[in-house]
Amino acid sequence: MRARSDSGQEGWKASRVFLIKGSVAGGAVYLVYDHELLGPSDKSQAALQKAGEVVPPAMYQFSQYVCQQTGLQIPQLPAPPKIYFPIRDSWNAGIMTVMSALSVAPSKACEYSKEGWEYVKARTK
Repeated sequence: MRARSDSGQEGWKASRVFLIKGSVAGGAVYLVYDHELLGPSDKSQAALQKAGEVVPPAMYQFSQYVCQQTGLQIPQLPAPPKIYFPIRDSWNAGIMTVMSALSVAPSKACEYSKEGWEYVKARTK
């Protein structure tokens, strides 16, 4: 009688993990699309504010549920600080930085290649 191999089970585990991760990624993409987070910055800012209001109570409820189910006592954490993060300003600053770097890239590449060539010439003499 032949010994049963575990390669079939390993393949099933790998495909199951892939399906779970793919489902989570697909759900995240759908959520981003549904809430128009990649659209205008005012909608992104509103979604971020809504998440800031909804997530802390949800985390508290989840911790209470875990305490009830496990019998563990989780100490009360301090309230999270209120943070104002202007997405529009950060996005614009990031775009300006990237465009600035791209605009000077050709001249910097030329400058660095000249310096490198001079270094190689000096070392080979």
